[in-house]
Amino acid sequence: MVRVINGAAELETLVGQELGASEWTQITQEQINLFADATGDHQWIHIDEEKAKAGPFGTTIAHGFLTLSLLPALGAQITDIQGMKMKINYGLNKVRFATPVPAGSKVRVVSTLKEVVRKESGIQVVQTNVIEVEGKDRPACVAEAVTLMVEA
Repeated sequence: MVRVINGAAELETLVGQELGASEWTQITQEQINLFADATGDHQWIHIDEEKAKAGPFGTTIAHGFLTLSLLPALGAQITDIQGMKMKINYGLNKVRFATPVPAGSKVRVVSTLKEVVRKESGIQVVQTNVIEVEGKDRPACVAEAVTLMVEA
């Protein structure tokens, strides 16, 4: 269920809190192949299912950047911040890919609000996002994402 946050003032009261978790989303081989085509990264550990069976992971794995690219869609399942006319992915402070995401596995993101800073250009929001792999102890990715929001 999406958590509705009513504007910057309410958002500021949530600093330091976990905002929630997305639904589990399956990563398919088709997604991995399409991402390889879009980025030109056709390394065998991602797309060669036969060779990958004998490789270090026993199967193909999602690109780290594919996993990272899921943040906007998965994050939209967690919060809906009202009163903003625009939200821009402003960058990342830190990103780590801690464990591989095997094709066919499910991932979700758990998001914690780290910081809200009012700036001349808008509101800078920093969230720590942990992308979990169902059934694994270590996260696939930990990313500190920065979003610039402009109030309506």
